[in-house]
Amino acid sequence: MSLPVFIFPDLASYSVGDSITLDGAEGRHAVTVKRTAVGERVALSDGAGVTAVVEVTAVEGKEVLRGSIVTHEREPLPQPAVTVVQAIPKAGHADLAVDLATQAGADAIVAWAADRCVAKWDGKKIPKALKKWQDNAAAAAKQSRRPRVPEVSGPLTTKQLAARIAEADLALVLHEDATESLKNLDCTAATDMLLIIGPEGGIGPDELDILTQAGARPVKLGPQVLRTSSAAMVALAAVGALTERW
Repeated sequence: MSLPVFIFPDLASYSVGDSITLDGAEGRHAVTVKRTAVGERVALSDGAGVTAVVEVTAVEGKEVLRGSIVTHEREPLPQPAVTVVQAIPKAGHADLAVDLATQAGADAIVAWAADRCVAKWDGKKIPKALKKWQDNAAAAAKQSRRPRVPEVSGPLTTKQLAARIAEADLALVLHEDATESLKNLDCTAATDMLLIIGPEGGIGPDELDILTQAGARPVKLGPQVLRTSSAAMVALAAVGALTERW
C-alpha cells in the first residue's frame, strides 16, 4: 500500500538523515485525521517534484509530527509537458474537472472564459475561484500520490488563448466534429502541449475558427461526446499512452 502524502514546501533544502517537522494544517491532517503513529512512514512532497519518505520519530499534540528523512528524490519532469486549458464549467463540474485532470497528470491548468461558458468570473470572483481550483488540484495531487501540484492560472479570453496557442509546440482542441483522431497524431516531437477543453455548450464555429487560425488542431477522442468535466482526463490518458509520459 502506498504511503500517505503531505505537502512540505521547503523540502528541497533537506537531505537524507535530516530531522524534519510537519505541523500546521498538514501536520494536523497527519496526526489527527490519519492518526499517524511513531515508527510509521509517510511521504512528503514540495508540490514541485521533490519527494521524501520520512520515518516518524515523535507525535506531539494534535498537529506536530517529527521524523527522519529516509529517502529524498527529485522526480524528472514528464515529457511532453501538458497544459490543460479548461473552459470554465459550472461549480460542481469545475471541481470535478480540476480533480480528474490533476489525477491524470496535467502539468498546469488554465481557466478559459469561452463564449459559451455558463459560469462567469468577474474581477471580484477571480482570486477566490482560482484559489478553489488550486486547492482542488493540491488535494487531488496528494490523493493520487503525485510529486507535483499543477499550477492553476487564468482566466484567459479567447484572444489571449490564441496568443498562447501560437507559442506552444502542439495545441489540440477537442471537438466532436473534428475529422482527425488523437490516436493517429504523432506527439513525440512536442515538448509543450496544450489540451483545450470546451464548455458544456461546446465550442462555437466562430470561436473554433479563431483557435485553429492561431494553430490549434481540432481532434476527437472517440465516438462518444464527453462531458467537459471528464474530457481532460480521457485526453491526458491518451497522450500518456502515445508518448513517453507513461
